[in-house]
Amino acid sequence: MPLRLSPTLRQMLAGADRPVFGGWVCSGSPVMAEIMAGSGLDWLMIDMEHGPSSLESVQVQLQVAAAYDVATVVRVPANDAVWVKQVLDLGARTIMVPMVSTAEEAEQAVRHASYPPRGHRGVGNALARSGRWNRVDGYLADAAEHVSVIVQVETPAGVENAAEIAAVDGVDGVFVGPSDLSAAMGLIGQQTHPDVRAAVARTFGAVRGAGKPVGVNAFDPAAAHAYAYAEQGASFLLVGADVSIAARGSEALAAEFVPAAERERRGSY
Repeated sequence: MPLRLSPTLRQMLAGADRPVFGGWVCSGSPVMAEIMAGSGLDWLMIDMEHGPSSLESVQVQLQVAAAYDVATVVRVPANDAVWVKQVLDLGARTIMVPMVSTAEEAEQAVRHASYPPRGHRGVGNALARSGRWNRVDGYLADAAEHVSVIVQVETPAGVENAAEIAAVDGVDGVFVGPSDLSAAMGLIGQQTHPDVRAAVARTFGAVRGAGKPVGVNAFDPAAAHAYAYAEQGASFLLVGADVSIAARGSEALAAEFVPAAERERRGSY
């Protein structure tokens, strides 16, 4: 019987007739990953760059999410061959590589994710979840079909080079990070500053002009609506994070039931 594998983000985007909306799993918690996976969102991003996830916890998060019809992306900590190899061997079918500012760096990310002769990914599918311990027929020969590579543009240099980055063979999409972009532009914490929004729009145009999908971290639903990222051409968006949803939800409960003076005494929000 053929194994059921979760879709890559590339596959999901190819079959979509609308932008797809995702949730950011920052907590490293498999429970939160499963809650988010079953929410009805289109895709998830398990974050190793800014979250506490270990390799072991990433594998468990991938396993619990696999029970749901959702594309799961793992953001690796860096554009590093070892991190990419290990995350792919855990069974990630889409990786997101942060801080890609040139076509050469994008090409490097693709090589990390590809077996020879295209790249230099180590062969461990018989030992790891990626090939389901040799239960995925033809995994080695068809590995490119099982792996999707998304690169992040987060610097002014990346904005200027966005068309060339997107044109790299093997890059399946470009994801814009307004937070780091704003910091690199000297506008830290001002992700919605007009100059940052203009840079995001330029990146959208350059990537789409190269024929690749473009995405963006909208941070929360209000920002996704307010700045009309989907209407500007974003094909995939992050619209909320598990930790932020829990933080804001618990604060709302406290505000509803606990007197403000008592919360202030405790040093609570």
